[in-house]
Amino acid sequence: MARRRGEWPADPEPLPAPVIDNHTHLESIPEVLDDGVPDPGVAAQLERAAAVGVAAAVQIGCDLDSAEVSVRWAQEHPRLVAGVAIHPNEAVLHAGVREIAPDGLEPAPLPRHTASLDDAIARIAELARGERVRTVGETGLDFFRAGEEGRAVQRESFRAHIALAKELGLPMQIHDRDAHADVLDVLSRDGAPEVTVFHCFSGDAEMAAECARRGYYLSFAGPVTFASADAVRDAAAVVPATQLLVETDAPYLTPAPHRGAPNAPYLLPMTVRRLAEVRGDDLAWLCERLHANATSIYGPW
Repeated sequence: MARRRGEWPADPEPLPAPVIDNHTHLESIPEVLDDGVPDPGVAAQLERAAAVGVAAAVQIGCDLDSAEVSVRWAQEHPRLVAGVAIHPNEAVLHAGVREIAPDGLEPAPLPRHTASLDDAIARIAELARGERVRTVGETGLDFFRAGEEGRAVQRESFRAHIALAKELGLPMQIHDRDAHADVLDVLSRDGAPEVTVFHCFSGDAEMAAECARRGYYLSFAGPVTFASADAVRDAAAVVPATQLLVETDAPYLTPAPHRGAPNAPYLLPMTVRRLAEVRGDDLAWLCERLHANATSIYGPW
């Protein structure tokens, strides 16, 4: 169950030039809102974001239901393009594997999805051929809860998504939680897609430098504003501007000082401003660079 959140924060000061939200989950917003807090809907969220300089977004569907929704919304809303994949934790459920609780307690049995992992990835492959689908993602590894059997399933799923992205010539967005070395190892062994993006980058400066050396893009979200996230800020400071992206990962990871409130693309300017401070970049120049990077990856909206 998603943790419920409070009221919507006020609109931030508009950015001096437009940017693009590299990764958002608008379909999940109703799941995190407190009772009585309204969900304005996709069109209103996009209008609110545009008013503060967030011109467009990549809507990510990382299970079968949200992938279908994401493709449909990208067709209906010109400010959205879609990404589709089976999230690594969803891959574990499709395979019917029990996850291990992070505190080491005996895991509770989890329901297996009706579709097999092979069937789920096959459906993603069908959806990924849509004209408004511009990335395969989010895929990768999440070792926070998975035991050895689950991790093996995640590697299998990750490799299948890598192959799909390369087959279709699409960028790939990576989810990496507590699995930095393993993600890099899989990419080395299988060969990364031509355009590879680490969404919500959570590594340190050393890993950021290695990813940049390999030509990957690194996308930063709300944690770059958190008081405890010095390592993430150090990483953001060493990424070449030509390989930098920004995102909300909404409705999660709301930037400080609004942690605990729901997140949406209109709050992205807070993260962009913190990135500019961390890197010592002029804000308007950074906005233009971030926009150019996103459009070079995903094409015109």
